[in-house]
Amino acid sequence: MKSYAEGAESGVASRDNVHVTVENKIPDDQIALFQALYEEAFGPLRTKAIARQVLHPDEFRAEMVDPRVDKYVARLDSGEPIGMITLTKHLETVPWISPDYFAARYPQHAARNAIYYAGFTLVAPSARHGSAFHAMIESVVQVLVADRAAVGWDICSYNNIRFSFADSIRVMLEEQADVEVVVEDSQIYYAARFTGDGAT
Repeated sequence: MKSYAEGAESGVASRDNVHVTVENKIPDDQIALFQALYEEAFGPLRTKAIARQVLHPDEFRAEMVDPRVDKYVARLDSGEPIGMITLTKHLETVPWISPDYFAARYPQHAARNAIYYAGFTLVAPSARHGSAFHAMIESVVQVLVADRAAVGWDICSYNNIRFSFADSIRVMLEEQADVEVVVEDSQIYYAARFTGDGAT
């Protein structure tokens, strides 16, 4: 299978006409293309979730060129990218989580350097009913099973309510491996709207 980026490993999954490669660095001339895919997938969440769900362009670029973050890229036979999952063992690259939490929660995995975090998963809207998502998940699961890993990820409540992402991912994981999926934590955001004319 063709590798589409410098530093790409051989394809680890293929499903229908979708091929997945693991790429540790996206070439500079392709970053804008992936940024556009990312914006198309995540941009609407700016007004759907209180917590910021969308990386700034400089943050996105940094992740694309950081070799500590593996990029599982789904491409059509033509080479056109239609999806990506980011996965890392270097939890310090994920600014919105606490690596200390995972080390304390999974000490045996921490001792083996087998704790991962999935930063984001995106599929181009035009390909959301195809096999890209499944092919990328299969590729990630192969790595996690081989490493007997613990992995974390997060989903905003809008995506869970609107698209049932948590249930879909749980079902997919359970179809592919012996795995226990649990809710680790939650954060609830509050707002107060003052409606009176003055304070008392």
